[in-house]
Amino acid sequence: MEKTLLLLLGFLSFASCCNGPAQYANRAEAIAAQIHNPDSRYVVVTCHRGDWRNFPENSIPAIESIIRMGADIMELDLKMTSDSVLILSHDATVTRCTNFSSVYKSEPGKSARVKDLTLAEIKGLSLKRAHGVTIDTLHIPTLKEALECCKDRICVNVDQGYEFYDQVLAITEELGVTDQILIKGKKPIEVIAAHEAAYEHNMMYMPIVDIQKPAGITLFNSYMEQGVVPLAYEVCWQSNDDGAFDEACRKILDQGSKIWVNTIWASLCGGDGNDDDAAFLADDPGMVYQQYLDKGVSMIQTDRPEMLIGWLTKKGRHTL
Repeated sequence: MEKTLLLLLGFLSFASCCNGPAQYANRAEAIAAQIHNPDSRYVVVTCHRGDWRNFPENSIPAIESIIRMGADIMELDLKMTSDSVLILSHDATVTRCTNFSSVYKSEPGKSARVKDLTLAEIKGLSLKRAHGVTIDTLHIPTLKEALECCKDRICVNVDQGYEFYDQVLAITEELGVTDQILIKGKKPIEVIAAHEAAYEHNMMYMPIVDIQKPAGITLFNSYMEQGVVPLAYEVCWQSNDDGAFDEACRKILDQGSKIWVNTIWASLCGGDGNDDDAAFLADDPGMVYQQYLDKGVSMIQTDRPEMLIGWLTKKGRHTL
């Protein structure tokens, strides 16, 4: 089990034999080294669905934009079409992000669920930007297309998608990007260990723990009690009143792992005043973000990547 889950150990020589980004084969490799190094002061910035403020979420231009910003990880979501092709989509349906309603207005009974549509039907739809404007030239990418764009340039976090682990791994192995992919989940340690044992080469894995909900507490305690050290924990919490987040941070750092927080929504990071929007409205983003650095957080998922990267760079915490 430990051999399967302690993915950190498999990269210790990789992460410690080089002292600078120039010594890595590419930028994605340098980022992966920071993820695997629990002592690194570099703060990894993950972009939630890419640059969705300026381009359709989970689209190729949204990926290209955050690469230009200097982001470290593209967070994406997966769904499978009726003909078994993995595509990028957060929602189970395509109604919100595409012009499906217009294309099929003469077929009121047509299902908008990804699992009921073929890839050809998906590709026949145009994506919308966040404010609902359709862009005729942009279409939902397949996972393979997205990873081809990301290869060697930026790491990738597969958020919604652990159920497709086998299919995702087959694609990452084909493209030679497995070491650049981080996949997350809430399954028990034993399930993850058994799954990964089936393969000689696996993607990075990180558990998601909500440390103020029963299931999350149980999962977190199982890692602590069994002494299993993942690369990082994605920690979610709704309130700072009980000190649960502070205690979790101390335990994670003592264990030798890393801490990932989501500042995208207040409901994931302690409530109002702790998220990206609060940082954007503040005179100084550090009025929000500094608290996380002080607690040892070194991975942040954001909806304001340009602002966060700029602030971290000034702090000397985002230079490879």
